[in-house]
Amino acid sequence: MSHLKERTISSEVIYRGKIINLRVDTVALPQDGQTGIREVIEHAGAVAVVPVTEQEELLLVRQYRHATGKTLLEIPAGRIEPGEDLAESARRELLEETGYLAKHLEKLLFFYSTPGFTNEQLHIYLATGLTLQEQDLDEDEFIDVQKVPYLKALEMIWNGDICDAKSIAGILAAHYLKKIKPAGSF
Repeated sequence: MSHLKERTISSEVIYRGKIINLRVDTVALPQDGQTGIREVIEHAGAVAVVPVTEQEELLLVRQYRHATGKTLLEIPAGRIEPGEDLAESARRELLEETGYLAKHLEKLLFFYSTPGFTNEQLHIYLATGLTLQEQDLDEDEFIDVQKVPYLKALEMIWNGDICDAKSIAGILAAHYLKKIKPAGSF
């Protein structure tokens, strides 16, 4: 697919932040040699977890998301620390945000969140064998944990109560792969 590839001519990081960097690239377009400008948000990547209790409830987190101006219901998630194993990152984020430790983790999928302007990758895990420990939030995190029956969570996707991409992808992947099996549903 080399006929589709753009070649970077120059690159300048114009902002370095705690979570993201913003880079502006000048690229040579693949067919006519013209140039274009690409604004790229660099992100270290993230993990997200679909935690399922023995009662087939999902542990979801409710938190205010400043960029949307709304409080959202989501699966637990967070950034991957430099050099951190993906599964360990998922275990850490689950424990920090919900207070639950997972005995079993299974990778469901990975995807780019918004490839038109960021390199952020999300790695989604299914967590089972949960035991309650203690929530360990960052000092700037304010999160409520909510148990939602699995089939209700599916309804909440379709009615817009669960509306962020990672949560929708994770819950639907678990459903599609038949990783959650409420009595009589499969």
